[in-house]
Amino acid sequence: MNLKIFYFSGTGNAERVATWIDNYAFQNQITSEITNISKTEIKDIKIDSNNLLGFISPTHGFNFPPIMIRFLLNFPKTNKKTNVFIINTRAGMKLAKLFLPGLSGATLLFSAIILKIKGYRIVGLRSIDLPSNWISLHPGLKEKVVISIHQRCKRITERFAKIIFSGRKNYSALYEIPIDLLLIPISLGYYFIGRFILAKTFYASSTCDNCMICIEHCPVKAIKLIQKRPFWSYRCESCMKCINNCPKRSIETAHGYIIGAIILFYTTILFFIYNYLTGDVIEEILANSIIRVIFESIFLFLFIIISYRIVHYLRRFKLVDWIIINTSLTKYKFWRRYHLPKIKS
Repeated sequence: MNLKIFYFSGTGNAERVATWIDNYAFQNQITSEITNISKTEIKDIKIDSNNLLGFISPTHGFNFPPIMIRFLLNFPKTNKKTNVFIINTRAGMKLAKLFLPGLSGATLLFSAIILKIKGYRIVGLRSIDLPSNWISLHPGLKEKVVISIHQRCKRITERFAKIIFSGRKNYSALYEIPIDLLLIPISLGYYFIGRFILAKTFYASSTCDNCMICIEHCPVKAIKLIQKRPFWSYRCESCMKCINNCPKRSIETAHGYIIGAIILFYTTILFFIYNYLTGDVIEEILANSIIRVIFESIFLFLFIIISYRIVHYLRRFKLVDWIIINTSLTKYKFWRRYHLPKIKS
């Protein structure tokens, strides 16, 4: 058996799972190879009949991030029924001594369907609840908690690898299908709207020295330099690599800006649209709740994109810059960043 693992990782959780499996394969004299999909081309991938393939990626908005979905959609087809396992890392937490799982949504189901259609045999579906790293939404977990979660997940990952390497199947993720199906509408909303809005919450504070680390290390090349400041484009997938790895903690989430923009949109922009624009189209939108949600989501997305660029320009003025910086929770020391812990192999 030849093991090939393809992974995408922002802060390193998925990469660590890939490494654990790679190490376990080495210990059991199984030839293995791990590939970072952000650094490879589909055309360079060769699949043999004796390959066991693994796909590992974080969960973003109850789905795989777009880079992994595109990779799966473009992955070569097979007529050889090659065995495949799929792992998603999720936002694990801990309450006292209780380990709390994250949620998968469409992550494993969608990717399994893609690979099944392409002719692969799915032999494993597993969620690994490594520490949540969404620093835009909550502070990083304490180091002691992070270490304990990693130690537990290492054991779970190795047990899963042992089952798959022995030729058996493991579909433990299927126990959560009822909850996953309920989350699919949210995962679709995040994929088409939410991720673009989140991308427009990042900014570099005045402590940024333009070291270019965030730009050079972004796995999807989403950050560019505009007006001598890092600027996050719509390509951003909110993997949190930049905000967690910035050596000066200069990359922040503009909580005040995004909250203010949403309030302004729903109290002013929509008020103008619904009260000053007339016609059959507006009446039809107001009459149909589903159309109205889609209409408002699209306009909110456009408003965030435009206002983000305006705010990026206005930050040259000290007052605007001060407001943006001081209304960001990530600015304050209690808002910890997330870093991979060092644990014994």
